[in-house]
Amino acid sequence: MALKIRKSCQALVEEADAIVGHVTVDEARGLLGRDDTLFIDLRDIRELKREGRIPGAFHCPRGLLEFWIDPDSPYHKPVFTEEKRFVFFCGGGWRSALAARSALEMGLEPVTHLKGGFSEWREAGAPVEREDGEKAS
Repeated sequence: MALKIRKSCQALVEEADAIVGHVTVDEARGLLGRDDTLFIDLRDIRELKREGRIPGAFHCPRGLLEFWIDPDSPYHKPVFTEEKRFVFFCGGGWRSALAARSALEMGLEPVTHLKGGFSEWREAGAPVEREDGEKAS
């Protein structure tokens, strides 16, 4: 029997984006380095090593996000209790939309995500650093 999906992943992403909203690369550039904003990199460690990262971003693998946000979790990370605006991003903007919605539903505010993700960030010539902190070419 064939699997019948009630809702596509694209529909889930679009719903999440409508709830949490997004920032464009140009808007995100204006937030980079601000004390009141923290970029959250949801990509897999292999993506970071291969492609570099947004300078100053905090790495949180997507599969651990909810556990790191929850203060009652044994895996909680205090960074998520800071009074900041959280800008989630992934490779293309899909994982980050879903993650931002999940974070918002847990009570983390304010949250948004980077439209187009790291791919669009890099293509726009925005700052990228290698895993060792050096500027990427």
